[in-house]
This record gives sequence, structure tokens and C-alpha cells, in this order.
Amino acid sequence: MKLDAASGGASQESVGPSAFFGGAYAGRQVFLTGHTGFKGAWLGEWLSRLGAEVTGYALAPPTDPSLFDAIDLGRRTRHVVADVRDGERLKAEVVAARPCVMFHLAAQPLVRRAYAEPRETFETNVMGTVNVLEAARSCPSLRALIIVTSDKCYQNLESGRPFVEDDAMGGHDPYSSSKGCAELVTAAYRQSFFGGAGDGVVAVASVRAGNVIGGGDWAQDRIIPDCVRALTAGERIVVRSPDAVRPWQHVLEPLSGYLWLGAHILDGSGDLAGAWNFGPTDQDGARPVSWVVERFLEEWGTGGWTTPAGNHPQPHEAHWLSLESTKARKRLGWAPVWSARAAVRRTAAWYRDYYRDPSAARELVRTDLVAYQAAAREAGLPWARAGEWRADEGAASVHPVDAERHDDRCS
Repeated sequence: MKLDAASGGASQESVGPSAFFGGAYAGRQVFLTGHTGFKGAWLGEWLSRLGAEVTGYALAPPTDPSLFDAIDLGRRTRHVVADVRDGERLKAEVVAARPCVMFHLAAQPLVRRAYAEPRETFETNVMGTVNVLEAARSCPSLRALIIVTSDKCYQNLESGRPFVEDDAMGGHDPYSSSKGCAELVTAAYRQSFFGGAGDGVVAVASVRAGNVIGGGDWAQDRIIPDCVRALTAGERIVVRSPDAVRPWQHVLEPLSGYLWLGAHILDGSGDLAGAWNFGPTDQDGARPVSWVVERFLEEWGTGGWTTPAGNHPQPHEAHWLSLESTKARKRLGWAPVWSARAAVRRTAAWYRDYYRDPSAARELVRTDLVAYQAAAREAGLPWARAGEWRADEGAASVHPVDAERHDDRCS
């Protein structure tokens, strides 16, 4: 079930935040790389609200303004400013933090920047992932490692078919190739060093999302930040590739999948290592860039858009991308909550309210989190039910777990 209404449910929390995801993160140590970025800041805030003790490891925020600074996330995390390319420092911080679970989001995340800085992109996205995996090998407390890559990791032949997890890795451009390489590295480490089953074994999963949108993104060469910069300056939005199709989703959609996957791994619910897609439905989320821009303008209330002047050549970017997430739906009971239209609506509202009062950023994030959790609960998604749950036989079988055993798993 997907809700189109932007309100998404109750305006106040009727369930304690730590109860979501079966209470898996309450009181647990979590290591999060990339927490100063857009997606990482949303995940860091959500983990904090879930009761996790978060150690964040990242470079300084990459933009000004940044969501990390706007919500003052550093006050609710152990904030380590360092580079994932520094393998020894990363290993030392991971071992010192003694996490149960790691989420690896630190990356050079921009397609066009990768053309200008290919070496830095490969060093960060590939060797940074190697360093994370090496740190995981040295951490006896660790049970789950979730490595975030991208929908662009796949070899894209522009077939019009949504990608499934076992499709070939590839990448025409440096960014896409670096993410495909990160997936290959992760698979090699998983098969070589993290095999087997039972206590003491780290489950290594890689996760791939669509084009995420939401409040607090100010990166260069992304369509929503481009919209915001142009509209707040009273200018027309310049859209480079209006016909390119992408799998659009609110940032909370894939994050709920990452958190639910991690909760299942921590609970010992079967062999969940491997690759996972967490994308929108192809029927709803796969939309051209122009559709997103026009919906954003509708919500903003003013403005217009145009294409670049002249015939200047543009770096190659895939025309068509879409993800098939049947595996996550069947095995985890995960599903999208907000439609693409609702995601754009909430995103436009976030920025509009932020520019009226920048000090309200954390409250705006809280409001979206509460609404999303309420909508997920209304839709009957298992991660949004109160209490602790276990899914031994997949999404169809859910029953309470032994809380005492739950607390012993990351000692």
C-alpha cells in the first residue's frame, strides 16, 4: 500500500520512536560513515531517535548550508572528522567504538564531479570501501555491515527493464564504475572473509537505492537543489536532461530498508548477506526529470524552467534507470510508503519552510520522520509495528523475540 497524501498520518507520535524496527537499535552502538552528507545526516538523526549510540565518521560537511549543521547532528553523535581513505584511522575508530552494526555511506556521490575528479572518486568509493571492510574484519563486536552503493552500479544497456540484484555490474562514467567496483569488492570480501553462519560472523550486505530527494540537500548538479537555488534567487531552473528517467523516492524510503535489513541481521533472521535493491515501484517512481521539476514548481507556487543555452556537449549520463525491489518485498516485508508525488510535495514544503526559518530545520526533519513512520504503520509494514519482532520465515511470519537474547548479541 502506498499513500499519496503528503500528511502521511498522525501529526504526533503515538508510538515511542525506539519501538520501530523491533527496537533493534535502542541502546546499541552504531558506526555510521558519511553522516555529514545529505543521506547520512537523515540516517544519523533517525538512528539517534531510535535510541542508538551513534559514532559518525566523515569529512566536514560538503556544502554550506548542510543538513548536518542545520539540525546540529554533531551534538547527538560521537562526531569524528576523518577520511575513509585513511584506513588506519578508520580501523582504530571502528575498534574503539565497538559497534554492533555499521552503515557505510561515505562517498564521492556526484556523477558530474567524478568526471572532473576521477581519481579522487575511485579512491574514495572503491578504496574507501576496502578500508571499511578491513576495519570490519578487525572489529569483534560487529554483527552487521551495510554498504550503500547506488542504482548506477549496474551495467546499463538502456533496455528499459528494471535492474535486479544479480544483474551485471558496470558503469559508463567514473562515478557509476566506481560504484560497480565497490559492489565487486564487497562481494569478494563477503565470499573470502565473511562466509559461514552462526554467532561471531559478520553479515555483509550491499544496498542500492534510487534517486533520493528530501529536505536538506544542497549538493551541486542534483535537480532538487538546483530547483531550490534557482527559485530562491528568482531565476528559472536550468534542466540539463529533462527526458532522463530516474527512480525517484523520498530519502526515508531506502533508509527504512537499510534499517530493517540491519534489524533482521541483528536478530539472526536467516542468511541476509548479499545485495539488496530498495527502490520505488516502477509504475510510480520511474519518472522523467521534467515531471519532478514541474511537480516541484506546482508545490513551490512560482517559477519556471528551461534547458541550457547553446549546444554545449554534456558528460554522458544514463537516460533510463529503474530498480526491481521484489527481493526486499518478499523477504523483508519492506515496501515504499510515499508516492513520488508525495515525496516531491514534502520536499518542496521542507525547503519552503526552511527558508522562512532556518532554525526550524531539526523540527522539519522530525515532522517528516513522524509522518513517515505513521504512514508506514497505517500501511501495515512490519518495521513500523510497536515492540520487538522476528521474521524467521520471511515477511509472512512475524512473532515476538526473546528480549534478553536480543540484548546479548553484540557483547
